[in-house]
Amino acid sequence: MKYLKWQRILFSFLVLIFFCGFFPGNDDIYFEISRNIDLFGKVYKEISFNYVDEIDPKEFIQAGITGMLKTLDPYTIFIDENRKDEIDLITNGKYGGVGISIGVRGDNVTIIEILDGYSAQRQGLRIGDVLIEAGGKKVSSQNVDDVSSLVKGEPGTMVKLKIVRNENKDTIDFNLVREEVIIKNLTFYGFYPENTSNVYIKLSNFSRSAGDELKKALKELRSQKEIKSIILDLRGNPGGLLDVAVDICDKFLNKELLIVTTRGRDDASEKKYYSVQEPMFGDGKLVVLVNEGSASASEILAGAIQDHDRGIILGTKTFGKGLVQTITPLNFNTSLKITTAKYYTPSGRSIQKIDYSKKNKVFTGGDSITTSKFLTDNERTVFSGGGITPDSIVNFEIEGEITRDLLAKGLFFQFADHFYYANSAIKFNDLNDEKLYNEFKNYLVQQKYTYHSESEHELDKLIKEVDKKKLGDNLSSDLKKIKTQFEMLGINELSTFKAEVIREIREEVASRYLGSEGRAREFLNNDKQLKAALDLISTSNYQKLLGSKNN
Repeated sequence: MKYLKWQRILFSFLVLIFFCGFFPGNDDIYFEISRNIDLFGKVYKEISFNYVDEIDPKEFIQAGITGMLKTLDPYTIFIDENRKDEIDLITNGKYGGVGISIGVRGDNVTIIEILDGYSAQRQGLRIGDVLIEAGGKKVSSQNVDDVSSLVKGEPGTMVKLKIVRNENKDTIDFNLVREEVIIKNLTFYGFYPENTSNVYIKLSNFSRSAGDELKKALKELRSQKEIKSIILDLRGNPGGLLDVAVDICDKFLNKELLIVTTRGRDDASEKKYYSVQEPMFGDGKLVVLVNEGSASASEILAGAIQDHDRGIILGTKTFGKGLVQTITPLNFNTSLKITTAKYYTPSGRSIQKIDYSKKNKVFTGGDSITTSKFLTDNERTVFSGGGITPDSIVNFEIEGEITRDLLAKGLFFQFADHFYYANSAIKFNDLNDEKLYNEFKNYLVQQKYTYHSESEHELDKLIKEVDKKKLGDNLSSDLKKIKTQFEMLGINELSTFKAEVIREIREEVASRYLGSEGRAREFLNNDKQLKAALDLISTSNYQKLLGSKNN
């Protein structure tokens, strides 16, 4: 029965490929697909029955499907019945769970986020808790990929979690009721700075409810006072649903403006999406923050705002994903997420960065990616290919190599737990930066932290090469002296990037005292790109960057 089930899946999948692949005007394609379906089926059958070792038909066919899809782009994937919850998460932004996000910190599977209002928060789970059991099964960094399936499940069912906290001093069991967890698209919004008429909105996803969330937030904020400007933060937003991106654009663009065009394999597939209602915020100043993590729907939104000169795009170049996916249900609770079109901004430019059609010979055609000039409504020059280039480029990145090393090793995260449990009676606003910094340095000593720069690692390789090839004791000695000097620089690097280190400490500690919203506000206090956006809004440079048809 198992074998027959997967034969049906194979047949359905290949029939789907046939119908997606067929188009008028190519007389040979019907014959080619029919011939290759027959060939594929015979190879699958022969191997399944006659290979020297017993073959799992399900795993074997999935390997074949995966192999086929790998020749395309990374966004075209097969989703089996074990990953069905991913469909709800992608399309509706919801799943059955307890309201936590987990990650590996050091050697531990750790709770890194608690969502407001769900059973995990109500029953007292905390950021920094180390998960050691889920659903009666041991949890470790080796099986972290399985933890999600252990914790998630049908709403109304129970799951037992065992955690340790306070640096492994306390072990606590939790019996949690799974609920329908809805992921918020707007993770933060409000007047910022508080005494101004500027609104800051952090949009993290484009799932089904994003437009309604934005509409509700704008209504709530307008009831408090007049909104004169908005900073819309799309940094790190990987995208989501195309129609939701169009809905979000509707809140800022005048009615009947083109937002995006999608084109598939033939001319008949072209679709144009327009704004269909009067904007909720159509006149005030608008700055959209983007970075290399802003992709797909984020780029549709940023591209439409830029092409219509509705606002300023500020930050760094976006990811460059100009491909549209469609989720097609198959048999046996499986689905296929397939790239069906490319999208183009109102000026006509594609912002796709990677040309997958050049990757291998399965492709017989496709538009090549080029960097070409296009014009906005105000006749400003913009370019296709490689993402959205901001109107104002402002970098905001970790400068210290030692800071990146501390982040990678989870030491800011671990210190926040250590500090909080030793100082939980102190109010966050009373924390002294110098005290935090000194306690962090002491914590690094306790953890026996050592820092070796990339330059030191390269010198080690060079010294080994010199010694191996016997290129001379003097050269080896000189290189070792240089390495010693780099080691001394490494010791001082923490103080060199002290301000950056304190910033990271405060953000992490804020999440322990004040939760996710407190952490977000602490981040904003030190956000270089946000500060640049606020400065831009308050000066005449805003209008100058947008240009004018009369110039």
